[in-house]
Amino acid sequence: MGYKAKFINRIVYLLIASWSALMLLAASVSMYRDYEYATILAKNEAVVSVKKDIAYRKWIASHGGVYVPITKRTPPNPYLSHIENRDVNTSASQQLTLMNPAYTLSQMMEDYSELYGTKGHITSRILMNPKNKPDAWEEEALKKIENTQKPTFAKSDIDDEEHFRYIYPLKTEQSCLKCHAFQGYKVGDIRGGVSISIPMKWYYDEAFKTIVLNIAIILVVYLVGLSVILYGRKKAKEIVEKKVKDYEEHIFSLVNIIEKRDTYTAGHTQRVAKYSVLIAKEMGYCEDKIEDLYRACMLHDIGKISTPDSILLKPGRLNNLEYEIIKEHVVVSYELLSSVDIYKGIAEIVRHHHEHFNGNGYPQGLKGDQIPMLSQIMTVADAFDAMTTNRIYKARKSVVKAIEELNELASKQFNAKVVKAATKALKDIKLEHNITQRPKSKLEKERFVYFYKDQITGIYNKEYLDFVLAYNNSNEFNMKYLYIIYLHNFGQYNTNHGWVSGDELLSKFANKLDSLDENDLVFRVYGDDFVALSENEFDIEAHIEELEEILLGTNVTLSYKKFNIEQKDITSAKDLEKLF
Repeated sequence: MGYKAKFINRIVYLLIASWSALMLLAASVSMYRDYEYATILAKNEAVVSVKKDIAYRKWIASHGGVYVPITKRTPPNPYLSHIENRDVNTSASQQLTLMNPAYTLSQMMEDYSELYGTKGHITSRILMNPKNKPDAWEEEALKKIENTQKPTFAKSDIDDEEHFRYIYPLKTEQSCLKCHAFQGYKVGDIRGGVSISIPMKWYYDEAFKTIVLNIAIILVVYLVGLSVILYGRKKAKEIVEKKVKDYEEHIFSLVNIIEKRDTYTAGHTQRVAKYSVLIAKEMGYCEDKIEDLYRACMLHDIGKISTPDSILLKPGRLNNLEYEIIKEHVVVSYELLSSVDIYKGIAEIVRHHHEHFNGNGYPQGLKGDQIPMLSQIMTVADAFDAMTTNRIYKARKSVVKAIEELNELASKQFNAKVVKAATKALKDIKLEHNITQRPKSKLEKERFVYFYKDQITGIYNKEYLDFVLAYNNSNEFNMKYLYIIYLHNFGQYNTNHGWVSGDELLSKFANKLDSLDENDLVFRVYGDDFVALSENEFDIEAHIEELEEILLGTNVTLSYKKFNIEQKDITSAKDLEKLF
């Protein structure tokens, strides 16, 4: 997964977490506000109820009390016996009694309690009627009111049930002294209060219904928002994937250019990616890191696009100058990848895959832990592929030998931990035996023309002869017979006729020699001598006349020698020199 996709996922996770937290907060606030609103409603009811009671009381007080028929529910107030005319007869059949404001309100509050569950109470700290004795909460509230002369409220339990409690102060007025002067009150004194207690259960039940409804609405909003976020993620992912695809088409087009220049590089890239992934898995890396490493491996040689063909396509060993030039490819790779957003994360991996653990690598000479670990994995995989692949200048090693060499170089060129993992991960690798630098495509044949074909005659040169002999009796070659053809007096021919004519003669002779048997490989060596290799023995004597015909009138003669390669143990051009 590219870093853009990871970034989008992180943003989406953050949005989902934020949205979830916001909705959870909204639900919590809604629950809190609904329960608080239940208290507010209870308070409002208490305030309204008390105001009605106070208004009714004031009306009664303004008339000095009211006379009501004496009944079982309204017996004479024993606490007003000191008042003259407390009881009066309006007729022989009806007797009235004086009801003062507090007594009347007390009677009404009993009806409230029965009808609505609201508990009303006239209370005072200096009692006239024992029924008005304050409970513990009212006692503390009255003390507070005496200081503040303002109403007070709180939630408190009554008989283990939560109530909203509100008490409104009763101030002594002139009309109150008719009944309460004997208690020592003066106008303006707080002589008690009207207390209301409202059960909270009904309000809480209503709040719960509202909360359920609100949470349902919030849940719907949450799911809608979540859908929008996920849809946005999908669209963003599509956009990023398209952008990544466009970038990769661009970047891999550059890789294709390199591969078309040198198809060997393409196979090398894929093998290094394969080996690196196996090592990284052995070391326990997560999928994201392994994907980064794989992409880095697939692009690690992209900088070779800037390497001249004369160096990149050279099948043989590089000289010092050529080696310095090709080392620049890692810097070019880094610069190319770091300039593309989706590859910035792997640019550093590519940049350091030729660093050595002991600091002798390039381009920066980093050592040890200074080198990114994924780069160190690629370094081992790259070396393993080089060791197990046939090169023009070096035969491949077996898996066992390659792993032995990796271990020999552990803590020197390679990280020992990576080598240990590679030893396990690569021990059962099946090598491809068809990997070769011999020319297959037309382009590769042209490469060999440039590097391994004689520029005068068009046949192979001594360098390629050295390669063939080194890899004989392998999947590369299986030559059994070697023929050396000597040209005599050719130097004199050059002196008499000039080099141009000499080159023309060499070219004709070489082409004729090359045409004798299509299975042969023919080489020009040491200027005017030739070597032919063949899988099957053939009668060169039968063709001598054809060859000598090319030399007629030139005073140049030929001779030849024939050898069995296995019997003479010919494995290099140096061995061949001994036969001249």
